[in-house]
Amino acid sequence: MAAPASATADTSSGPASAGTPRALRNVVFVDGVRTPFGKAGTKGIYAETRADDLIVKVIRELLRRNPDLPPERIDEVAIAATTQIGDQGLTIGRNAALLAGLPKSVPGFAIDRMCAGAMTAVTNIAGGIGFGGYDIAVAGGVEHMGNHPMGEGVDPNPRFVSDNLVDSSALVMGSTAENLHDRYPNLTKERTDAYAALSQQRYEAAAKAGRIGADLVPVATRSSESGWGLATADEPPRPGTTVESLAGLKTPFRPHGRVTPGNSAGLNDGATGCVVADEETARGLGLPVGMRMVGYSFAGVEPEVMGVGPVPATEKALHRAGLSIDDIGLFEINEAFAVQVLAFLEHFGIADDDPRINKWGGAIACGHPLASSGVRLMTQLSRQFAEHPEVRYGITTMCVGFGMGGTVIWENPNHDETAGGAK
Repeated sequence: MAAPASATADTSSGPASAGTPRALRNVVFVDGVRTPFGKAGTKGIYAETRADDLIVKVIRELLRRNPDLPPERIDEVAIAATTQIGDQGLTIGRNAALLAGLPKSVPGFAIDRMCAGAMTAVTNIAGGIGFGGYDIAVAGGVEHMGNHPMGEGVDPNPRFVSDNLVDSSALVMGSTAENLHDRYPNLTKERTDAYAALSQQRYEAAAKAGRIGADLVPVATRSSESGWGLATADEPPRPGTTVESLAGLKTPFRPHGRVTPGNSAGLNDGATGCVVADEETARGLGLPVGMRMVGYSFAGVEPEVMGVGPVPATEKALHRAGLSIDDIGLFEINEAFAVQVLAFLEHFGIADDDPRINKWGGAIACGHPLASSGVRLMTQLSRQFAEHPEVRYGITTMCVGFGMGGTVIWENPNHDETAGGAK
């Protein structure tokens, strides 16, 4: 988080005494990586791979790519998973830290905010860094939806429905997307299919240009039928997707509905991770600074239309940062459903095909392994900042199951006002 001008207390001589304001430290995103994302199920690339091994691979890759980071300097490992049982249980942050070979002195914890798990891991760590509790930490997420389908082991309290606290559709994410279509009838199936096709096309172009593979860590895979393999690319993308090819797909959540497998993210397996640090510490160690955190917000909405969550979360984050939507030059929006992205764009008066939005495609193309996706958004935004010094601010935002949204605002450390004069 960029320190406000009022936070100028000098803490160099030791801890602040009672009543003395602390200086807020700048929080930076150093580097991020992820596994290739796979399709969940018995035929997916990770069908016989453990979830904890996926996140371990990510942590090891972060250390390999950043040799100037001494492992003993890592103060915390925060890893998110939505279904925290089996190979995603056992306090997976600590579990993964030990399996990755970090010193036993490095602690870890698990976190859950459904789809925004990794995003929340980063913001929680950022708060600790800003306050001075951490200097450097690893944050990320993992989801093996093949091993642990969404809702496995969950026992929702019957009062949610019997007491009319929520409609029963709030428990089915695809149904909430259909509800969003109902609420905003101008967001037609034709528009969502067009957006989905664009996401696939943008991802395909970015992959061919080498922009996607640069963030992927190869993962050894095993199949009892075909033996050992190596996952080096995302499994879900469908190259050559067109609006016409999406038009006839079935609508599994409602007869004659509008939400299809083509305009939604799939069920996926994968892991992400990043290094987050105090800016002064990062620069002192010679670590890269990909972007600087400006602020973040989470907001609740009606669970029946959870896809609208990014709207109030973004409004809150912008207000607290003293910015407007016009200040944002790049957007990474998680594509759980195309209608959810379009609801965000419609609210802020942004065109469906605006080039600032998901420049390299999104989850409709590459996949959405629930709790891991927030750091994928951040990693891609960081890379885009490096390519676009004319852009000063960007956001990562996503809807969250059971009626929430989360948004993080970032600043480009490479910003140059003379490079195009944009945001």
